[in-house]
Amino acid sequence: MAYVLSIIANPAAPVIDESAKEKLAALFVNAEIVDLAPGIACDVAIGAADESLLLSARSALKGAPVDINLVPIAHRRKKLLIADMDSTIIQQECIDELAEFAGKRAEISAITEKAMRGELDFEAALKQRVAMLKGVAVSALEETYEKHIRLTPGAQTLVQTMNALGGVTALVSGGFTFFTGRVAKATGFQTNQANELLIENGALTGKVGDPILGRAAKQNALLRLAGENDIALEETLAVGDGANDLSMLERAGLGVAFHAKPAVAEAATARIDHSDLTALLYLQGIPQAEFTA
Repeated sequence: MAYVLSIIANPAAPVIDESAKEKLAALFVNAEIVDLAPGIACDVAIGAADESLLLSARSALKGAPVDINLVPIAHRRKKLLIADMDSTIIQQECIDELAEFAGKRAEISAITEKAMRGELDFEAALKQRVAMLKGVAVSALEETYEKHIRLTPGAQTLVQTMNALGGVTALVSGGFTFFTGRVAKATGFQTNQANELLIENGALTGKVGDPILGRAAKQNALLRLAGENDIALEETLAVGDGANDLSMLERAGLGVAFHAKPAVAEAATARIDHSDLTALLYLQGIPQAEFTA
């Protein structure tokens, strides 16, 4: 199977200049470097997968804020995008923002961090955090979304470009439907799923509806959507940052750890530490000229 080295910089810092390309070219005989976006993304065609070449490329550009990944050419353009929401499609963790209204930001954020690193059982950690939100007014949900939730740069371009190219796009979250519905609408995701916060008399009850959607639910969503749309797993792309994303990242044709926790970044097929979400388009070999939005 043939591969490419995918070299991607943050669009806000387009550092892939001629000097960087010369360093890459020096590693390969008759290297063909194809620009996907000047200064931002390029491909270097190589033969079979060779981890030493990946390490050499990373060493050659050491210190430069670029993401370098080894990507197979076969099935490179994906037909299904399935994405985590918190700290991936949006920049925040919704439950941590809600915690402000309960006066428990520090306590809840600490639990969130441990859960995302895989140090706590996701379901138990979610129940524990939601219990701490008991009594928070429903109005806090809308205020949180309007004032504190911001899309990650590149989110709209990623989703709308995948849609325009005929892909299936799904937002899957261990968070809450109140937010996934709004984020899906803002970005263009075709479907979304998450947990439901239970409400009574205009306030949160401190409970979440069953069944709780966590790690297994995300993997199941990937398998279900691929099956329903007659898409091979090799043609799927999943992205996330936390431990509850690992199963879907491992099963997808291309699993991308996006500004992820260390254990997730190590396990994923590809990792993006510097760029924004448009990196997921460049990983597929899609040039900037084909971007939508």
